[in-house]
Amino acid sequence: MSAPGPAQRPAYEPIDRLLRPTPYDPDMRRPATTVAGACLVLLGAVVSVLSMVDIATNWHTYLKSIVLEIGGAVPTPDVVNASLAVILGVIGVTAVVELVCGLLILRGSNAARVLVMIVSAISISAAFVSWWARDQEITLQTTLLSLAVDILVLLALSSRSAAAYARRREKH
Repeated sequence: MSAPGPAQRPAYEPIDRLLRPTPYDPDMRRPATTVAGACLVLLGAVVSVLSMVDIATNWHTYLKSIVLEIGGAVPTPDVVNASLAVILGVIGVTAVVELVCGLLILRGSNAARVLVMIVSAISISAAFVSWWARDQEITLQTTLLSLAVDILVLLALSSRSAAAYARRREKH
């Protein structure tokens, strides 16, 4: 006979338990799920910065591999430089937003946690729609890693402990 272990949670939970507010505990320690989710978001910011460096150093190589004919016209150097600036600007803003959200999640911001979860859900949905509608393969070279990270972020930040930590100062 085995020793009794911790009680298992049922496969389903009653709606009243799911809707029960998280406890008010301003001294709650930061859970591992919050740290894991924030670290994955911060890792995304680092990857964005590395992508910017890669694009900036290999921009002309990338341009040669892409057919850039717009109505038979070859883009001028000003258009090429402007397009590089726009791409780097968009990635840079993304990196800054990821960095700020990751730090805010570590500090316990519920708004940042929810924003990151919404963006992750949209990203996962977009990967699914691309696979379903356009037969885009999900491989290691395409979207598999970013999809896996988005799923892990969603799982970590949607956990009860992460929600309780982010809402620990709310009085009910």
